[in-house]
Amino acid sequence: MPSWRFLSSLTYFFLVLVTACVVLLSCFALLSQAVRNSPRKAFKNNYNALVIGASYTLVFFFSMFFCLKRRIAMRLRMSRISKDYRPVSRGDVPHSVHEYITREYLRSCLISSLSIPTTSSHAGWGYHGTPFAGVHFRSTILSTVKVIDELAREVIPHHPPLKPHTRMQHHFRFIAPLLNGEVLALWDSSIQMARLAQREMTEEEFLVAWDAAEEIRRLQVNSVSLRLHSDNILDWTKCAKKWSTQT
Repeated sequence: MPSWRFLSSLTYFFLVLVTACVVLLSCFALLSQAVRNSPRKAFKNNYNALVIGASYTLVFFFSMFFCLKRRIAMRLRMSRISKDYRPVSRGDVPHSVHEYITREYLRSCLISSLSIPTTSSHAGWGYHGTPFAGVHFRSTILSTVKVIDELAREVIPHHPPLKPHTRMQHHFRFIAPLLNGEVLALWDSSIQMARLAQREMTEEEFLVAWDAAEEIRRLQVNSVSLRLHSDNILDWTKCAKKWSTQT
């Protein structure tokens, strides 16, 4: 189905074509009348035909001049419009236009506020009016993997790369002695649930998984203990290599 813009352009070009045809026909009709009324019945030394032709020529060039002038003026005016966002103040537009913009903006804000659900809820999302309003449980829990993986690399810089479907207990096996085993297992189960479960997580399951992730993060955030543990690991590695070389 053609769009309204296409139909509007087609109608405009059709009207322009009809106008041009009417003007040309009128020009030919006047020229033929001037020839018929002349004593010699010809264009030679025909003053009336010269005036008619010159008149139509001047009308054509003046029309093209005004169309070109308007096109250039519109292009220059559009080029002065800032491409960046800038708020419209009272001095930028007339008072009536500014009042209209303000009313429409307040109307949009009111509609947005009234359209926010207050009683309905969606599975896997936080309830309205709670601290988790607008939080998607599944994606939020999965986002903790990257954060904890980055913290783990502060302990072991050459920690294995994170694979899409690996278990968290297996991926963080090298820093497992620094963590709470039960909390790590609980967080691993929550990650598997967020990855593979068909149903969405409930708020209770999200809170359990979030608390486990926060507990793991708190154990890793202490920079002093991280450096001490990493130094101990490096020292133990050097001693093991030295002992293996001597034996």
